[in-house]
Amino acid sequence: MTMWVFGYGSLLWNPGFPVSHRSHATLHGYARSFCMRSIHHRGTEEHPGLVLALDEHPGARCTGLALAVEPGHEERTLDELRERELISSAYVEKMLEVHLDSGKTEMAVTYVIDPDHVQYCGGLTLEEQARIIAGAVGGRGPNTEYLYNTAEHLAEIGLNDPDLEWLAQRVRSLTA
Repeated sequence: MTMWVFGYGSLLWNPGFPVSHRSHATLHGYARSFCMRSIHHRGTEEHPGLVLALDEHPGARCTGLALAVEPGHEERTLDELRERELISSAYVEKMLEVHLDSGKTEMAVTYVIDPDHVQYCGGLTLEEQARIIAGAVGGRGPNTEYLYNTAEHLAEIGLNDPDLEWLAQRVRSLTA
Protein backbone atom coordinates (compact mmCIF):
# COMPACT_ATOMS: atom_id res chain seq x y z
CA MET A 1 0.00 0.00 0.00
CA THR A 2 1.38 3.41 -0.98
CA MET A 3 2.09 5.93 1.76
CA TRP A 4 1.04 9.44 0.68
CA VAL A 5 2.13 12.77 2.16
CA PHE A 6 0.29 16.02 1.38
CA GLY A 7 2.67 18.88 0.58
CA TYR A 8 1.46 22.48 0.59
CA GLY A 9 4.54 24.48 1.71
CA SER A 10 8.21 23.54 1.98
CA LEU A 11 7.44 19.89 1.22
CA LEU A 12 6.74 21.04 -2.35
CA TRP A 13 10.37 22.00 -2.91
CA ASN A 14 12.15 20.12 -0.15
CA PRO A 15 10.33 16.88 0.68
CA GLY A 16 13.38 15.36 2.38
CA PHE A 17 12.32 11.81 1.49
CA PRO A 18 12.37 9.66 -1.66
CA VAL A 19 9.26 10.30 -3.76
CA SER A 20 8.19 7.66 -6.27
CA HIS A 21 5.59 9.89 -7.89
CA ARG A 22 3.59 13.03 -7.27
CA SER A 23 0.19 14.35 -8.24
CA HIS A 24 -1.65 17.63 -7.92
CA ALA A 25 -4.12 17.21 -5.09
CA THR A 26 -6.78 19.15 -3.23
CA LEU A 27 -7.48 19.03 0.50
CA HIS A 28 -10.93 20.25 1.50
CA GLY A 29 -11.69 22.04 4.76
CA TYR A 30 -8.27 23.65 5.17
CA ALA A 31 -6.57 26.81 3.88
CA ARG A 32 -2.83 27.33 3.30
CA SER A 33 -1.93 30.27 5.51
CA PHE A 34 1.04 31.98 7.16
CA CYS A 35 -0.62 31.36 10.53
CA MET A 36 2.25 29.83 12.50
CA ARG A 37 5.01 31.79 14.21
CA SER A 38 8.38 30.20 13.46
CA ILE A 39 10.75 30.27 16.40
CA HIS A 40 13.18 27.63 15.09
CA HIS A 41 13.49 27.37 11.30
CA ARG A 42 12.57 30.83 9.95
CA GLY A 43 12.70 33.02 13.04
CA THR A 44 13.73 33.03 16.69
CA GLU A 45 11.84 33.29 19.97
CA GLU A 46 12.89 36.97 20.15
CA HIS A 47 11.95 37.68 16.50
CA PRO A 48 9.54 35.02 15.23
CA GLY A 49 9.07 34.52 11.53
CA LEU A 50 6.04 32.98 9.85
CA VAL A 51 5.62 29.63 8.17
CA LEU A 52 2.74 28.11 6.33
CA ALA A 53 0.28 25.81 7.99
CA LEU A 54 -3.04 24.31 7.11
CA ASP A 55 -5.69 26.24 9.01
CA GLU A 56 -9.03 24.45 9.32
CA HIS A 57 -11.94 26.43 7.84
CA PRO A 58 -15.28 25.04 6.67
CA GLY A 59 -15.58 25.45 2.91
CA ALA A 60 -11.87 26.14 2.41
CA ARG A 61 -9.65 24.14 0.07
CA CYS A 62 -5.92 23.91 -0.43
CA THR A 63 -4.20 22.75 -3.59
CA GLY A 64 -0.83 21.08 -3.25
CA LEU A 65 0.96 17.86 -4.09
CA ALA A 66 0.25 14.32 -2.99
CA LEU A 67 3.71 12.78 -2.66
CA ALA A 68 3.97 8.99 -2.84
CA VAL A 69 6.77 7.71 -0.62
CA GLU A 70 9.11 5.34 -2.41
CA PRO A 71 8.31 1.78 -1.27
CA GLY A 72 10.53 0.59 1.57
CA HIS A 73 11.08 4.12 2.93
CA GLU A 74 7.78 4.59 4.76
CA GLU A 75 8.98 4.11 8.35
CA ARG A 76 12.09 6.26 7.95
CA THR A 77 10.08 8.95 6.12
CA LEU A 78 7.50 9.11 8.89
CA ASP A 79 10.23 9.34 11.56
CA GLU A 80 11.98 12.16 9.67
CA LEU A 81 8.75 14.03 8.96
CA ARG A 82 7.82 13.88 12.63
CA GLU A 83 11.24 15.18 13.64
CA ARG A 84 10.92 18.02 11.13
CA GLU A 85 7.25 18.94 11.45
CA LEU A 86 6.53 18.26 15.12
CA ILE A 87 9.54 20.18 16.48
CA SER A 88 7.37 22.43 18.66
CA SER A 89 4.06 20.52 18.66
CA ALA A 90 2.31 23.41 16.84
CA TYR A 91 1.44 20.98 14.04
CA VAL A 92 -0.84 18.00 14.47
CA GLU A 93 -0.29 14.93 12.30
CA LYS A 94 -3.48 13.69 10.66
CA MET A 95 -4.46 11.19 8.00
CA LEU A 96 -6.70 13.21 5.71
CA GLU A 97 -8.44 12.51 2.43
CA VAL A 98 -6.89 14.26 -0.56
CA HIS A 99 -8.40 14.37 -4.02
CA LEU A 100 -5.89 13.70 -6.81
CA ASP A 101 -6.24 15.33 -10.21
CA SER A 102 -6.72 11.84 -11.66
CA GLY A 103 -10.05 11.66 -9.80
CA LYS A 104 -8.74 9.19 -7.22
CA THR A 105 -8.97 9.85 -3.50
CA GLU A 106 -6.12 8.85 -1.17
CA MET A 107 -5.44 9.13 2.55
CA ALA A 108 -2.33 11.23 3.16
CA VAL A 109 -0.15 12.10 6.13
CA THR A 110 -0.89 15.79 6.61
CA TYR A 111 0.40 18.34 9.11
CA VAL A 112 -2.18 20.92 10.25
CA ILE A 113 -1.91 23.74 12.76
CA ASP A 114 -3.19 23.37 16.31
CA PRO A 115 -5.23 26.59 16.75
CA ASP A 116 -4.79 26.36 20.52
CA HIS A 117 -0.98 26.35 20.31
CA VAL A 118 0.94 29.46 21.40
CA GLN A 119 2.58 29.72 17.93
CA TYR A 120 -0.78 29.96 16.13
CA CYS A 121 -1.42 33.45 14.76
CA GLY A 122 -4.34 33.12 12.36
CA GLY A 123 -6.04 36.29 11.20
CA LEU A 124 -2.97 38.44 10.46
CA THR A 125 -3.50 40.73 7.49
CA LEU A 126 -1.35 40.13 4.42
CA GLU A 127 0.49 43.39 5.15
CA GLU A 128 1.32 42.24 8.70
CA GLN A 129 2.54 38.92 7.30
CA ALA A 130 4.73 40.69 4.74
CA ARG A 131 6.38 42.90 7.37
CA ILE A 132 7.15 39.93 9.65
CA ILE A 133 8.49 37.76 6.81
CA ALA A 134 10.66 40.60 5.46
CA GLY A 135 12.70 40.81 8.67
CA ALA A 136 12.84 37.32 10.17
CA VAL A 137 15.76 34.87 10.05
CA GLY A 138 16.00 31.45 11.72
CA GLY A 139 18.10 28.30 11.83
CA ARG A 140 17.23 27.33 8.24
CA GLY A 141 17.74 30.82 6.86
CA PRO A 142 15.77 33.95 6.03
CA ASN A 143 11.99 33.86 6.18
CA THR A 144 11.99 35.53 2.75
CA GLU A 145 13.70 32.47 1.23
CA TYR A 146 10.91 30.21 2.53
CA LEU A 147 8.24 32.48 1.04
CA TYR A 148 9.99 32.89 -2.32
CA ASN A 149 10.76 29.17 -2.70
CA THR A 150 7.20 28.19 -1.91
CA ALA A 151 5.62 30.81 -4.20
CA GLU A 152 8.02 29.92 -7.06
CA HIS A 153 7.41 26.18 -6.74
CA LEU A 154 3.64 26.63 -6.65
CA ALA A 155 3.88 28.66 -9.87
CA GLU A 156 6.27 26.11 -11.46
CA ILE A 157 3.85 23.25 -10.89
CA GLY A 158 0.86 25.26 -12.05
CA LEU A 159 -0.84 25.86 -8.71
CA ASN A 160 -2.14 29.39 -8.28
CA ASP A 161 -2.10 31.02 -4.84
CA PRO A 162 -2.90 34.75 -5.15
CA ASP A 163 -2.09 35.48 -1.48
CA LEU A 164 1.40 33.98 -1.75
CA GLU A 165 2.01 35.79 -5.05
CA TRP A 166 0.99 39.10 -3.45
CA LEU A 167 3.14 38.41 -0.38
CA ALA A 168 6.22 37.57 -2.48
CA GLN A 169 5.84 40.80 -4.47
CA ARG A 170 5.22 42.89 -1.32
CA VAL A 171 8.14 41.38 0.60
CA ARG A 172 10.46 42.02 -2.38
CA SER A 173 9.42 45.69 -2.31
CA LEU A 174 9.93 45.90 1.47
CA THR A 175 13.43 44.40 1.26
CA ALA A 176 14.57 46.26 -1.88
